[in-house]
Amino acid sequence: MTQDEAIQKIEDACKVISLEMMKVTPTARHLGDEEIAGDVMKASYQLTIELEVIKKKLIKLKGRDDSSLL
Repeated sequence: MTQDEAIQKIEDACKVISLEMMKVTPTARHLGDEEIAGDVMKASYQLTIELEVIKKKLIKLKGRDDSSLL
C-alpha cells in the first residue's frame, strides 16, 4: 500500500466515523438518564476532537513537499 492509498483509506474511515458520531449526541438525549447522557455526550465530544487530530495530521502529511530534498 502506498502512502497516498493509506491516507485515502484513513480519510475514508474518518468520514464514516464522523457521520456516525453525529448521531450520538441527539440520540443520547433520549437515554432517560441525564447523568449518563451527559457522560456519553462528553465522551462523544472527546472522540470528535481526537478524530480531528487525525484529520489534521493527514492534511499536514499530504502538504509535505519532498522537492526540498532534491
